[in-house]
Amino acid sequence: MTSITEAVGQQSPIESALRAGLRAIDRNQTVTFTQYNRTVLPTDGYIFWVATTNTVTVNGSVHYGTDVEQNEDETIAINQIIFTAETQIQQFNNVNPNTIWIGTFDGLQFAFSQQGDFYQQADLWHYVGNAVYPALSSQLVSSAAALSSLEPIITNSLPLWLSLNAYGTVYPSFLVPENIAPPYIVAHIGEEDTEALAPLPIWGWSTTPATTSGIQAATNTALADQSGNIIAASNGTYQASSQLMQDKVRLTLYGFKNTQAMSYRDYLFQNSINTDNFGLCGAQAAIKDAKRTQREIAVIAQKKIIDLTISYYQSTINNIAQRLILAASCSFTVGA
Repeated sequence: MTSITEAVGQQSPIESALRAGLRAIDRNQTVTFTQYNRTVLPTDGYIFWVATTNTVTVNGSVHYGTDVEQNEDETIAINQIIFTAETQIQQFNNVNPNTIWIGTFDGLQFAFSQQGDFYQQADLWHYVGNAVYPALSSQLVSSAAALSSLEPIITNSLPLWLSLNAYGTVYPSFLVPENIAPPYIVAHIGEEDTEALAPLPIWGWSTTPATTSGIQAATNTALADQSGNIIAASNGTYQASSQLMQDKVRLTLYGFKNTQAMSYRDYLFQNSINTDNFGLCGAQAAIKDAKRTQREIAVIAQKKIIDLTISYYQSTINNIAQRLILAASCSFTVGA
């Protein structure tokens, strides 16, 4: 039987009526979408999206609703966007975790997290997503030049774990790339997992700054960068703070057999002994088998967890981050 979409030059009654209604509502409205490429900082795995010159303009109708939420650290208007298009947006079908398309309408920037239910007889496409939250808008940048400083963003010990990658790539929690296959490792340090062991930071002087970003040429007085933790004196030395800290770290291993997991744990211990970059606190580091299932294939994944409590100096972690900067540049992935 010939389907509706195969009937040349014909439209179903519902499709014809809905298209006429859409055109009456949108009044030839168009929305321009800009392609952004994924950028990963080598120091701590932070993700930014960098705008490209690749754009697409689509005819359709935008509808959005606003829900205001009052949280401890922000009052935010969450705008849900529904975009109804007359044709399928082919650029959105190119599944690529390293690119996204950001639309702009009425002062809002938005991306789509889902495509709504498609009814073939209607022949309309509905795309749904939220406008970019204000607190996350800093992760969208207009050009790669905005990331040229390569300063670490993370304050805890995460750069240490990213550098210990002899047994597999280590990713920060919640920033694991889409659909990667094992083996890999995920390092998680929660907001409640970092505490100070020393009551106050220690200030010292060095001829090498922890980072040169934001430091102006010294004249007759000491200068600080925007974060206030690095001071350049007129004699060319730098002042920086460091504090003895403690982190609770959860390492999640995927695709590791028992002997591989034990070897990885021993590798971490040996690094602590050889470098003194961090110390181990208390009896711990048991390798635990976690249960990750998928009922469609009735198996469990090779997932293991190692929990550690470590002590470290902030200056040591910053030096590790600087070595990561020298060893690698930002990872820019250009989509098709």
